[in-house]
Amino acid sequence: MPKAICFCIVFLMLSFSSALSDELVIGLIPEQNVFAQLERYEPLGKYISSRLEIPVRFSMLSRYGNIIESFRKKELNAAFWGSFTGALAIAKEGVEPIARPVWLDGSSTYYGLVFVRKDSGYESFEDLKGKRIALVDKATTAGYISPLFLMKEQGVEISPEKFFSEIIFTGSHDAAILAVLNGEADVGAAKNTIYFLESNRNKRVEEELKLIGVTEKVPSNALAVSGDFPKEKAEKLREILLGMNESPDGLSVLESFKAKKFIETTKDDYIPVFEMAEKAGIELSTYDYFNK
Repeated sequence: MPKAICFCIVFLMLSFSSALSDELVIGLIPEQNVFAQLERYEPLGKYISSRLEIPVRFSMLSRYGNIIESFRKKELNAAFWGSFTGALAIAKEGVEPIARPVWLDGSSTYYGLVFVRKDSGYESFEDLKGKRIALVDKATTAGYISPLFLMKEQGVEISPEKFFSEIIFTGSHDAAILAVLNGEADVGAAKNTIYFLESNRNKRVEEELKLIGVTEKVPSNALAVSGDFPKEKAEKLREILLGMNESPDGLSVLESFKAKKFIETTKDDYIPVFEMAEKAGIELSTYDYFNK
């Protein structure tokens, strides 16, 4: 049976307002260590708040799919989402993407990786029947949809539940990497940005792991707003983000965020995600994104 590793919900409060109409509540997905993630986003929140002239509050979500539920329950009016979470929110909740960062290496996209230990002898999914796989969350592209897509491409037509002996949902990309590194899983999936970040931090990643699958690029984590978020505020928010690289204060915040600038993002940018999900056999409008 799949396992879910739960993280505590952590809130970063930049205001004490509780009404969504009077503040911007931005959800964050648990890509990596939650405290480091919140520390990284705090300067951006303060920058947005000072220019949008409303309080900004970040909500660190315990799992990826909570973004969909939180939009539905009016607990959020914005979120930085992963590409599949974004595709789900667009399909299910009519959420509107605004902008996404261009990272220091010039990229504004990411891709999925599937990896095993070098000493395992595994070369493809054909070698992995009956093995343990570490996935991130059913609402992620690189941590779930990508390996399903690659399985189909490599000729595996049965479901992952029947193909693998155990599915471990780790809740974050770095945890999936560590699960394989430490022998808790035989194969894992994660996004390239987190994989190579961990490789730079931990020499064991490069020394002990190898890649057996790579997917096409999809949009990096974009900021999106709910469909009922005031249009004039949404447009001002877009202008704030797109103009950050034109002011000293904005450049300073971008540096702490490890980005060069923000670029405009629309629903059309998610077409590769919709196509990948379709090829993986997933119907977004009815998809059950809860880990089981």
